[in-house]
Amino acid sequence: MLLQEWLRIYREICEEFGFSEQLDREAALLLRELVKHPAPVERLEALISGRRVNVFGAGPSLEALEALPPGTAIACDGATSFLMERSKVPEVIVTDLDGRVEDVVRASRLGSVVVVHAHADNLEALRRHVPELRNVVPTTQTEPPEGLYNFGGFTDGDRAVFLAHELGAREINLYGMDFGTRVGRYSFSEASERKLRKLRWGERLVRMLEERGARLRWC
Repeated sequence: MLLQEWLRIYREICEEFGFSEQLDREAALLLRELVKHPAPVERLEALISGRRVNVFGAGPSLEALEALPPGTAIACDGATSFLMERSKVPEVIVTDLDGRVEDVVRASRLGSVVVVHAHADNLEALRRHVPELRNVVPTTQTEPPEGLYNFGGFTDGDRAVFLAHELGAREINLYGMDFGTRVGRYSFSEASERKLRKLRWGERLVRMLEERGARLRWC
């Protein structure tokens, strides 16, 4: 998705939720300051381009998954904990640092590339946790300043799908991407009205990619 097209969608989201684009940009600048040695985006491309990619969301159905499928694993924030409990270090983590961050930190030190997202609501989490992380690719949801990326997407789940699509995954398999009225225990959050509205946006964005030809499979 072209950046200008994404920004039109992003500004619609800002209007609905009352987000400030200026504060999101300030968060992006903070993240750039905190990430002294970002991981090259080419490292992400090597893990994703032309490969089978499995995106693990934190929806309730994730807990029923018995065997982990082959392919590049992208964990959406709290799903990192699910994978680590099963001795799987995800190749990629997409996070705004509101899951069980100690698992994300541990995975980063074991080699995971951590795609950290900055927005106005996670400034304190950025300050607290980014210095603990390794292999960070910094991202934003607004127009990216130099050194940051915007692959599109709003929630951790749909951002992971946008990332995989943008970097040329051969196929994208979705696990625990429920987008329903319940949240799984690996989301580490409550099913508030605001949370459910965000999930509806997440599903809308993933369906948009699917309609445009992204090779998605709902598992």
